[in-house]
Amino acid sequence: MDYSKLEDNEIIKRIHKHDDDAVEYLLKKYGYLVKREVRTVYLIGAEMDDLSQEGMIGLFKAMRDYQPEKDTSFATFASVCIRRQIQNAITNSNRKKHVPLNSYVSLYMNSEEDDNFMLEERLVTSREEDPEKLLIAKEQQKDRNERIQKELSKLEKQVLTLYLQGMSYEAIAEHLGKTEKAVDNALQRIRGKLSRK
Repeated sequence: MDYSKLEDNEIIKRIHKHDDDAVEYLLKKYGYLVKREVRTVYLIGAEMDDLSQEGMIGLFKAMRDYQPEKDTSFATFASVCIRRQIQNAITNSNRKKHVPLNSYVSLYMNSEEDDNFMLEERLVTSREEDPEKLLIAKEQQKDRNERIQKELSKLEKQVLTLYLQGMSYEAIAEHLGKTEKAVDNALQRIRGKLSRK
């Protein structure tokens, strides 16, 4: 079957009837939307392939949920689904950094081994053992903070603070009264400025 001769709405109807070849065709046809969205975002600790997979999941969801009788074109609907899927992946990834805070053990509670000692008294950190490493870490943090203060604009500092708190692009944009594109552009500039030596 030559799907290139069919309208997207007809292909979607075939997909809803479990036509695997139609699915394959639309994945190839609209794969560029995934690449476009992935280029505009960055996820700490993730590979571009991870974000591409999330984008493809968004494209699958678009094929599953699209209703041809609506006035929106499939390409527009797919773009929204892909963007949402990628943003959700980023938001969820940012939330995971708070997991240790939700499962903490107090250093001040009595240890199970001996009720006469606090855990804090039993622990010796590597930083306490190596003052040189502690000093170097403090200096690196100080240098990083100075670069942030010196090189970033007021908007970039605000965006960075909210981003590091785990807020999504959409939430940051709403909080600052900016567009998501402006937030994305600010984060791209921040990465560029802070990656220069």
